[in-house]
Amino acid sequence: MAFGHITPETLGLFTDLYEIRMMEGYLAADHTAEATFSLFFRKLPPHRGYVVAAGLEQVIAALEDLSFGERALSYLAAQDVGEELLSFLEDFSFSGEVRAIPEGTVVFPNEPMVEVTAPIAEAQLLETLLINQIAFPSLIATKAARMRDVIDRKGNDQTLVDFGSRRAHGTDAGIKAGRAAYVGGFDGTSNLAAGEAFDVPVYGTMAHSWVQSFPTERAAFEAFVDVFGDDSVLLIDTYDTVNGAETAVEVAEEAGVDLAGVRLDSGDLAALSQEVAPIVGDADVFISSGMDEYAIADFFEDGGVGDGFGPGTALVTSTDAPKLEGVYKLVAVEEDGEFVPSMKLSTGKVSYPGQKSVRRIEGADGFESDVLAARGESGPGEELLVTVYEGGELVYTPPDLDAIRERRAEQVGALPSGVRKIRDPAEYPVEVSDDLEATTDSLQSDLEDRYLD
Repeated sequence: MAFGHITPETLGLFTDLYEIRMMEGYLAADHTAEATFSLFFRKLPPHRGYVVAAGLEQVIAALEDLSFGERALSYLAAQDVGEELLSFLEDFSFSGEVRAIPEGTVVFPNEPMVEVTAPIAEAQLLETLLINQIAFPSLIATKAARMRDVIDRKGNDQTLVDFGSRRAHGTDAGIKAGRAAYVGGFDGTSNLAAGEAFDVPVYGTMAHSWVQSFPTERAAFEAFVDVFGDDSVLLIDTYDTVNGAETAVEVAEEAGVDLAGVRLDSGDLAALSQEVAPIVGDADVFISSGMDEYAIADFFEDGGVGDGFGPGTALVTSTDAPKLEGVYKLVAVEEDGEFVPSMKLSTGKVSYPGQKSVRRIEGADGFESDVLAARGESGPGEELLVTVYEGGELVYTPPDLDAIRERRAEQVGALPSGVRKIRDPAEYPVEVSDDLEATTDSLQSDLEDRYLD
């Protein structure tokens, strides 16, 4: 029985039909030139001053597994794909170069997060897969980073746990959101599959159903504490939050247990936390229900008292800004052994041509600006793009998740304060080098002469 899960045998089908049609055309026309495609976004999502790059490890995993098994080839044959392309795909193995910005790095519009150079049919095949593996994790990592930054800028250290997998848009999204949230600064996830897949710490308390299933709230707490002892975190708002806090403390004292914490999941969370905190003493007060960077900021503004937050729906769907519109555009094609810059002129979708360099200039107080330039062009700043694949061989070792988290913390912390604001952030300066600007203007003029006159 098929449940719609991607397997290594069908991973190659995670593309759009037009990619396959173009591949078939490239082979039929003997159009096999090397080409470079850049994956980037043109605009920041609303109220975002930056994006945290994420998903490169999954890109690598996908490229390592990318093949066309018998099931995939049979399906393509049923779609009237020709024998030449089927034969090509049967032995498919990526042979090109990939350069990318490491995970945890902050990025900005028009900066290539991934740049692929390969025979054009190979590079074309990767479009849908790469956008999928980069855009969603980066969106969620950014949302998570904003929540962590609200806490950090208050000088606090509250725990953040991903509670959102049940509201994610599919199992794959839920698992990858757990990883992306961890990259963005969360301390863990409630989802065991994410924990197992990525070694992300897992957390859990109890649901209202536990409390409701017992004759009384006290009986529910007693049974839970009897099993979990000092690790018990009790959900206290099933009936009356303050009474629930008092009952939780009484049950813990009677059992000789140091209660780990209590959770609030409804009502005026800031006001209730102020009432509950003195009652539960050293036990943590954990806040869930409707949490995101705005709710956390408002919670602090209203004097809320909490030791941790459990964002869910707002995190895994990035509710206030639910899309990062990644694009994958042809920027250069090989002609007579040289890469010739390429661009399109579509209204509102003009992109910078050619293979790129992204350099970051840092001053005494943090990041000052980025420079988008042509690849190989000299200039100030640290080059952000690293080589991941060379000649089809993986030459990059992804850092572990803790190192990626540290990079994210350093990167966000080095941004100008205005860029980090959660509402109406300042624009971070990304300069275009004189050479790239001149190449763009010259090519645009040439294309307009050729196609618009």
